[in-house]
Amino acid sequence: MRIKRNTVVILGSGYLARFMLFLTDFYHNVLHTSRDPEHHLTWLPQTQRLRFDLNETDTWSHIPADADLLWCFPASPLPAVQHFASHINAPSRPLVVLGSTSAYDAGITHDYPPPWIDETAPLDLEKPRVQGEEFLRAECGAIVLRVAGIYGPGRHPYEWIKNGRVGLSDKYVNLIHVEDLAAICLAALAHGVSGTVYNVSDGMPRTWREIGRGLDGGQLPQPETAEQKQPLGKRINTTKLRAMLQKARISLRHPDLFRALEDLQHTRAGTRVQRTEQ
Repeated sequence: MRIKRNTVVILGSGYLARFMLFLTDFYHNVLHTSRDPEHHLTWLPQTQRLRFDLNETDTWSHIPADADLLWCFPASPLPAVQHFASHINAPSRPLVVLGSTSAYDAGITHDYPPPWIDETAPLDLEKPRVQGEEFLRAECGAIVLRVAGIYGPGRHPYEWIKNGRVGLSDKYVNLIHVEDLAAICLAALAHGVSGTVYNVSDGMPRTWREIGRGLDGGQLPQPETAEQKQPLGKRINTTKLRAMLQKARISLRHPDLFRALEDLQHTRAGTRVQRTEQ
């Protein structure tokens, strides 16, 4: 029989939180915060909504003293992060912070494909959110998840290509399905090592040109040319993450990017048919 923990609070509840409804199987209370919960958290019961703003100290008391915390917004500015961490006695509770693989300072390399990057790679400490994440990790024992690009229902890489947000280049990209990220967050809360960083992606970097091949030829934008000098991107090493997931007895539901993208396409097509028939 699974023993439930008392309370978890998702600080900055957004896209990811909608895929974490299963947390009620592991916690008696699952609470979500927003700077404007009455507008942004209408999909939740009133009892699960909390108003919280890192820049408004009078909202900090809304966070229960004994709650596990999943921090889902950029941890900046540093003085506010430090003050809030002291207020909630952050070192005394499980705390998982969602960062980004953009924290890594890849430097200048002409190697292709680019080298693999693990958790020991240099960080760009000029970035305010990286300063906050490192403070929470080093001083408060937070577990930092450096997360790759998140895709899933409503966030489809094919749409990013068709809309011109990204081009068909040989730049490498690392991705993670939102359902897998949700499971990884729970695994980190339960099995992550305090003060540790884990890279989060599906472990299979792809180029945008590879991803674009899944699109209809007629929908493809013009390929990028060499003159545009696209950066080489990163290849994110997920060895530490896989070891943690093995300990937690969790496997990725979407290890194959192209199959996951195809499933998303079919789901969206089915939704359109249902709307047409109504």
